[in-house]
Amino acid sequence: MTRLFNDPTAFADELVEGFVAANRRWVRRVEGGVARRQRTPEGQVAVVIGGGSGHYPAFGGLVGPGLAHGAAMGNLFASPSSQQVYAVAKAAENGGGVFLSYGNYAGDVLNFDTAQQRLNDEGIPCRTVTVTDDISSAPVDEISRRRGIAGDLTVFKVAGAAAAEGADLEEVVRVATLANDRTRSIGVAFSGCTLPGADAPLFEVPEGRMAVGLGIHGEPGISETDVPTADGLAELFVTSLLNELPPSVEDANGQRAAVILNGLGTVKYEELFVVYRSVARLLEEAGVTVVEPEVGELVTSFDMAGASLTILWLDDELERLWSAPTDTPAYRKGSVGAATGGEEFGDDAADALDDEGDSESAALPEASPASRAAASVVTALLETLSGTMDEHADELGRIDSVAGDGDHGIGMQRGASAALGAAKDALARDAGAGTVLTRAGDAWSNRAGGTSGALWGLALTTLGTRIGDDRDPAAADIAEAVQAAVDAIRGVGKAEVGDKTMVDAIVPFAARFREELDRGSAPGDALAAAALAATEAAAATSDLMPRMGRARPHAEKSLGSPDPGAHSFALIVTAIADALPTVAAQPEQGTS
Repeated sequence: MTRLFNDPTAFADELVEGFVAANRRWVRRVEGGVARRQRTPEGQVAVVIGGGSGHYPAFGGLVGPGLAHGAAMGNLFASPSSQQVYAVAKAAENGGGVFLSYGNYAGDVLNFDTAQQRLNDEGIPCRTVTVTDDISSAPVDEISRRRGIAGDLTVFKVAGAAAAEGADLEEVVRVATLANDRTRSIGVAFSGCTLPGADAPLFEVPEGRMAVGLGIHGEPGISETDVPTADGLAELFVTSLLNELPPSVEDANGQRAAVILNGLGTVKYEELFVVYRSVARLLEEAGVTVVEPEVGELVTSFDMAGASLTILWLDDELERLWSAPTDTPAYRKGSVGAATGGEEFGDDAADALDDEGDSESAALPEASPASRAAASVVTALLETLSGTMDEHADELGRIDSVAGDGDHGIGMQRGASAALGAAKDALARDAGAGTVLTRAGDAWSNRAGGTSGALWGLALTTLGTRIGDDRDPAAADIAEAVQAAVDAIRGVGKAEVGDKTMVDAIVPFAARFREELDRGSAPGDALAAAALAATEAAAATSDLMPRMGRARPHAEKSLGSPDPGAHSFALIVTAIADALPTVAAQPEQGTS
């Protein structure tokens, strides 16, 4: 259980601050995460990794010579926002392009892909390799849907070593892809992890039982079995991985392999060593030569009691890159020599980025008086939204933990609070309704991260762009803007009705809102009817099996529980429908 924290919503920001303070030899704080303290040679490919916080040493602890150039660090178990990834990449890039790598989770894919597109559009070459090493998360014929766990390290290390050797971007992509294709992992847990401020773990394992095939975001295992002896666990690990060799490895006998026995948070190093003695013996009996094994905490899951085994099947090239020297806060081997003695960035680098962001927000578009009045209503409704998320954060976290990672509540809370703050700031500077919404959307996606952060940010910015700052939007304008937001969410998130996502609630909401307006209902009545449709649709997701996102590998566990994204959407639109009559009648009071 996590005991040492201040405000749970500030935990990720404060841990980054403390991490940088403790590791100034290697890293500097930049917008969105951390980057190397030393300047890298001009033209070297910048390896940028990242994901949610709660996995230390991943991801900030792996930044340094011979490994990553920067790490985008999201909220606990939530992907960094696209702005965070972009900002870290810009801080790390030095003329050689950017290589992105991260675990294959929906939110990370959405946000890293958006950042990659932005970098490419600016003329900075950027490519990605997602890590898909977890054999439990999808069958071998759906290997592209597998998630990344401790195999993150093998891909990151190979890519970082190749970049250090002077490989160009395409070559870094090639060797990282090869490392990913030849990496397999499996993990187990004896208990779940507890996020700061939560009163219970994200999942529980019965006494004397072990969850097999868990993820690193607090997702429960695929199956359960009795807790074995250390030798029994080693046999389960090794047998599982030898039973699924990569296509390029015909026979384990005679192969060389990098092996990682990884602790997930609270399994002691001494326990890991007892397990590893059998892992080493079993691999030797199978004819495998182990090269530079790693035993310890490398990709964790907060305070989870568990472990995982990773095997990277080597060839001569991968062995050279795996064995190459590196020097980071949490992972070192060999000697990187003069690489640590390069010119250092000053401590004001992050402040310079913040100042740049402030200058970008200084000038706001002119707005008509009618739009400024509408902006007051919008801000008051965002205040209602934020209060609703504060009230229901724990409930949403519990729903999300049934088959996911339990971060939905705190993510929505962070995003809504940031959106409200940005809206109030814009309103105080006489912004119109469109600008208030777009600023709120940018702040939401940046602070919340994750899939829901990206989608809510996209929804608000789409609404703002459609509504604009030149008039008080009519009901028909709002309906068109809502439909545009729905289309944008479906286009980016790739979800359809029936996939058990937020789309299951937002599509009937938009359709019912338009139907009610077309039949002549007053806007407030249309909104109330649409909110009811969303609530009914969200409740109906309890009967669905998830086909996307982190809940997909645990589809059966989610039966009987609504989708958290659909449920939170229904809560929000219901609260807004209830508040609208009062807010619209007294718009000035909503800005306090």
